[in-house]
Amino acid sequence: MVSELQNVAVDCADAYALARFWGEALGRPLHPDDKPGDPEVDVMLPEGPLLHFNQVPEPKTVKNRLHLCLRPKTTREKEVARLLDLGATLVDDRREPDGAGWAVLADPEGNEFCVLRSTADRAAMPSQEAASSSDAPSS
Repeated sequence: MVSELQNVAVDCADAYALARFWGEALGRPLHPDDKPGDPEVDVMLPEGPLLHFNQVPEPKTVKNRLHLCLRPKTTREKEVARLLDLGATLVDDRREPDGAGWAVLADPEGNEFCVLRSTADRAAMPSQEAASSSDAPSS
């Protein structure tokens, strides 16, 4: 027997507010039963596990050991700008002059995540090797 991944849990100070940020970021709804003030809130993904936000009393204190990587449907630059408008902050800019790389952002509670190049961004790279190897964040 093996286990099945049920959800990806994110500890946070305000489960509803952070789930709303991620719901907007991913274009996905919150669970219909969730409401402001709930200590646990789910973002409904089209397939796979849920994003589960769990309110905890202690604040985030160190860099995430696990993070989400987003591949936008638009350009990476437009998606970074949109996420910054939603309340994210730029933590580390790993974008290269040739278009490779990624941007490390943090959600409103400081949880880091990466924005990779879109499929179109990758296809526009001059060599296939550059398009496949330059946006796999290791941190």
